[in-house]
Amino acid sequence: MSSLQIGLAVAGGVVLAAVVAHGAWTSRKNQPRQPVQDPRDSSLLSSAGPALESTEPSLDDARFTLPVVLRKPALDPLIDAIATVSLDGSAGVVSGEAAMAALPTTRRVGTKPFAVEGFNQASNQWEPPQAGQRYSAFQTGVQLANRSGALNEIEFSEFVVKTQAFADAIAAVPEFTEMVDEVARAKELDQFASVHDAQLMFSLRARNVAWSPGFVQQHAAKLGFVPGVMPGRMVVPASQEGLPPVLVLEFDSQAALAEDMEQSAIRELALHLDVGQVDRAEQPFERMCEVAIALSQKMDGVVTDDNGRALTQETLNRIAADLQTLYSTLEMRDFAAGSALARRLFS
Repeated sequence: MSSLQIGLAVAGGVVLAAVVAHGAWTSRKNQPRQPVQDPRDSSLLSSAGPALESTEPSLDDARFTLPVVLRKPALDPLIDAIATVSLDGSAGVVSGEAAMAALPTTRRVGTKPFAVEGFNQASNQWEPPQAGQRYSAFQTGVQLANRSGALNEIEFSEFVVKTQAFADAIAAVPEFTEMVDEVARAKELDQFASVHDAQLMFSLRARNVAWSPGFVQQHAAKLGFVPGVMPGRMVVPASQEGLPPVLVLEFDSQAALAEDMEQSAIRELALHLDVGQVDRAEQPFERMCEVAIALSQKMDGVVTDDNGRALTQETLNRIAADLQTLYSTLEMRDFAAGSALARRLFS
């Protein structure tokens, strides 16, 4: 081989090496950002992928101790159409077992929750029928409105049919309010709820390089988020166990389920606040703003509204002021945000 050929071969090798190196550098540059290994976060990072598939705080999580069963709010005339069910016959009491056997197979009337409560002879309290207890009276109820709309005539008729069947099974006599009145109440409540139902969402978009699921989880965990029940979902738990989360962070579930988590690219996150579900004392909007700003700074992202417009401090201040007015209005109607009645209405 001549010196010229050798020189060309060497030059070609150098050029090839440069091309390969540039390709590798470009590949690394475009790769989704990965979590940074930190000894203090080793337990988190070692399970960055599967952790996104774990459940929300449960009895198996040492950090949380949720009750096995959360008692549903009692029937309330403010939000329910209620029928009284008076016992017939000389006995005047019904066992919990008999009442439970007479319950309908479903606890819904159309799109509305349906409930049966008995007056416990021993405790003198209204409660869902329980085995081993005796009841001297019953009442049934159907919710007047929720996010599916107002109770209508067809649903009220179904409520009557279900209540009558329960009453017949325990030899009792039901007494109903007027359908016209209850449907009118339902429409008024639905109108109020529609005007005062606030669900806020911020978007966090990557400025340049996309994020990996582990990168998102690492930064969100430092701000109080824990893995949610669904892939691509993380939540900030409420201070009181068993209540809805204060904030929800979501991204593409397909990215969270990808076989190669390091190559799974995320370019946008959604941060949610369901105002009616969260107690005002949790300061949820203030925390939402803090989280959005912190994530944008640490992850090199930009915060926008759901229409893609960048959020300014002036906009945030206006939303905060509007929320204070909303909170006060809900409290005046006995539907304080985060209360049992508000959680039922805004569901």
